[in-house]
Amino acid sequence: MKTFNGPILFLDRSDINTDEIIPAKYLTEVEKEALKPHLLEDLKLDGFNPKGSWRGSANVVVTRANFGCGSSREHAPWAFEVNGITCVIAENFARIFRQNMFNGGMLAIEQPKTAIDEMFALEKNPGLVCLVDIEGKKIKFTWKGGEKAFAFTVSPFDEALVRAGGWVGFADARY
Repeated sequence: MKTFNGPILFLDRSDINTDEIIPAKYLTEVEKEALKPHLLEDLKLDGFNPKGSWRGSANVVVTRANFGCGSSREHAPWAFEVNGITCVIAENFARIFRQNMFNGGMLAIEQPKTAIDEMFALEKNPGLVCLVDIEGKKIKFTWKGGEKAFAFTVSPFDEALVRAGGWVGFADARY
């Protein structure tokens, strides 16, 4: 099972689509590693640098509503995975993107808008990291001098996919 802890990349916009996650011109790639340098390279967001210091350090993304909309493609979650990002927290997800995250053994956690707003308010705290406890169904943000926790739910099937490391591991263990 992958780990879901670490520094956070905050993407403060709704409707971030799969073309912004990984541009279509890279869809011919069959090796995940080839996607690594192109993650979010077409994302237009004030103050966001696609080649910035978050690269190689962020493990969790916090974002707004309708994340992963647009064209369906497994490459979008793969691009996150190869960059060490194994958990995306959003108000909601495009259905196929969400399922592709779980199929890859990663977490797509939905939270109400009020919780997402609270998470964004934590962004400036020094040393902020996110700890996801899949057993206890808690997301905990910690920083120098504080912490804040949020509960989450995940279906038993999606949790089984995550625990197995994704669909292939799940199927291998059962069929």
